[in-house]
Amino acid sequence: MYLEYFQLKQEPFNIAPNPNLMYPSSRHKEAIGYLRYGLRGNGGFVMLTGEVGTGKTMVSRAVLGDLPDSFNVAYILNPTLNNIQLLQTVCDSFEILITDKNDHKALSDALQNFLIEQDKLGQSSLLVIDEAQHLSAEALEQLRLFTNLETNDKKLLQIILIGQPELQEKLNTRELRQLAQRITARYHLLPLTKDETFEYINHRVIAVGGNRPLFDKKAMTTIFQQAKGTPRLINLLADRALMGAYAQGRSFVDNKMAKQAAYEVLGSNLGSDVSHKTLKVAVLSIIAVTALITVITRNFFTQ
Repeated sequence: MYLEYFQLKQEPFNIAPNPNLMYPSSRHKEAIGYLRYGLRGNGGFVMLTGEVGTGKTMVSRAVLGDLPDSFNVAYILNPTLNNIQLLQTVCDSFEILITDKNDHKALSDALQNFLIEQDKLGQSSLLVIDEAQHLSAEALEQLRLFTNLETNDKKLLQIILIGQPELQEKLNTRELRQLAQRITARYHLLPLTKDETFEYINHRVIAVGGNRPLFDKKAMTTIFQQAKGTPRLINLLADRALMGAYAQGRSFVDNKMAKQAAYEVLGSNLGSDVSHKTLKVAVLSIIAVTALITVITRNFFTQ
């Protein structure tokens, strides 16, 4: 809606995890480095965790987009599955043809044969599981058993687990200690700092063809404070603020627009500062008038 007005090629703050718009903060670059290191090591598991909206999926897609053609990749977005469903989903993702999809042994044998054949062809196999904190302990243990298949120098299946901090807590339990010991690289993604938030906002604008800054510093400070450095929330607030600037015919987003966006998106009362100040003045005025009437009345009756 505002793209032509601000001369942008596409929405700069779309919440879809588009790697082409990824801001390379030091944290995100470190996360990518850790994942690449883990995959090069030919180990079993690599783990990426972080709070909701910190950019975990974006990082994983950046890594996957840079993999050589020798990788077969299966990506699972909904891991709320029992053991048989997990096996079915893994086999479907690798496009393994199976006659009886309800037989656990048939599924396991088919996956094992696929991994062995792919290794003979010089291909590597990678399984990526997003929202992995939803996996049950039984499903996680089954994944560990998948990685038992190995040659003298590498595992036939590598697995990237992506999840919220609860995944770390789950892997710290005694029953999953064997899996935890097989994680060759792990990284916890933190929110952006204030300076990184400023750079992030400007980077996204430039990445879609913007030729000038569209947010002043006070506006970006408000967005950082309200989003607490979380990229997904930054996107929501910045997008709504741009809509406000467009609706008002303004050339950039100021602090008032950022506060209004915070009020509309998050319910923050920053967007209603004026009304709060007006109310405060009115209350103080009532108190003053009441006090004055009390003094006058008291003087009248004491005369």
